[in-house]
Amino acid sequence: MSEFFSQSPVLVTGANGYVASWIVKKLLDAGNTVHATVRDRDNEDKVGHLKAMAASSGGKLCLFNANLLDEGAYDEAILGCEIVFHTASPFVVRGVKDNEKDLLEPAKLGTKNVLDAVNRTETVKRVVLTSSVAAIYGDSEDLQHAGKSAFDETDWNLSSSAVHQPYSYSKTIAEQLAWQMNKGQNRWQLLTINPGLVLGPTLGNTGSESMRIFKDLYDGKLFPAAPDLTFGIVDVRDVAKAHLLAAFTENASGRHITVAGTMSYLDIATVLREHFKDKAKLTPKFTAPKSILWLVAPLFGITRAFISKNVGYKLAFDNSYIQRDLGMKFDDLDKCLIDHFAQVIGTKN
Repeated sequence: MSEFFSQSPVLVTGANGYVASWIVKKLLDAGNTVHATVRDRDNEDKVGHLKAMAASSGGKLCLFNANLLDEGAYDEAILGCEIVFHTASPFVVRGVKDNEKDLLEPAKLGTKNVLDAVNRTETVKRVVLTSSVAAIYGDSEDLQHAGKSAFDETDWNLSSSAVHQPYSYSKTIAEQLAWQMNKGQNRWQLLTINPGLVLGPTLGNTGSESMRIFKDLYDGKLFPAAPDLTFGIVDVRDVAKAHLLAAFTENASGRHITVAGTMSYLDIATVLREHFKDKAKLTPKFTAPKSILWLVAPLFGITRAFISKNVGYKLAFDNSYIQRDLGMKFDDLDKCLIDHFAQVIGTKN
C-alpha cells in the first residue's frame, strides 16, 4: 500500500490550482478518495484535467463547489476527512486594484473559513497549509538586517504591509491566523509548507504567476537586460511531494521552507539558452542598472520601494529542516526550468 494512502477521504481546497492539481494527482495515484473544492465544478476548462487524472488512476475524485469567502462553504466537502490540504489562496502580484479585497480578505477569511470547518469536524487530525517564503521574509534586504547567512523557519515577514508587498503580507497574516487557531484546540495538528517561487509544468488550464514570469522571458520583455533579482526556486512537483510528506509523516511538525536553491534572472536565462538555443534567444543577457530601474519603475506599475529593497540583494534559505523532518529530497532545478519553459513555448523535450 502506498505511503501516501488514507482509508478516509482527503480534502484539497482550491484543487484546480497550480500546486493543488499536482497534490490531487499524487493523492489519486496513491489510491485515495479526494474531496476537491473548486469555485465551479461544472467548468470543464477548470476541472477537466482533474477528472481525467481520476479516470486514469486508482483513486476517486469528488468535486465540491466552495468559495473562500462563504462561511460554511467547506462543511460538506470536509465530512469524514482526516487530512486537509488548504491550498486555496490568491497568487497575484501584478495588476491588483484593491489589496484588501483581492488579496488580504481572501487569504485571511478563507483560512478562517476552512479552519472553522476543521474545528467543526471531529474526524480531522492534520491540516497542511500552503504558505510561502513570503511569510518568512518580505524584501530581499531583510536577510541583511536579520544578521544571518540564510532564512530559516524561525523567521517571520515583518517588513510587508497592506501597501508594501501586499501579496507577501497576505501570506503572512493567513499563516499567523492558522497558527493562532491551531493553538486554540488540541485535536488537529497544523503543518505548513513554505515554498519559494514555484516553477515546473502545469497540469491544467489554470495560469500561474510563475508561468507569466516565464512568458516574459520568452517574449523578450526582459531582453537584453533584467533586474538583479534573486529567487528561491522549487519544482512544483517537489512542492506537491512536500505536502504529502507533511500529511503522512507520523512525527512531522512545524513550518517547512521548501526551496531547492536560489537563482537570478540571468542564471535562469543561461540554463534556457544552453538547452533551447535560438528559442530562448530573447532571454536577458545583462543586468539592468538599479538606478535606471528605480527611475522607470512607476511606469511599469512597480514601486520604487520594491526596487530599493530587493534589487541587488542576494537571498539564501536553509532547507535543512524539511530534509530532516520530512526526509525531503529535491529534484534538479535545471530540469525544472527546462520542463517549465518547454511547456510555455509548446515544445517537447
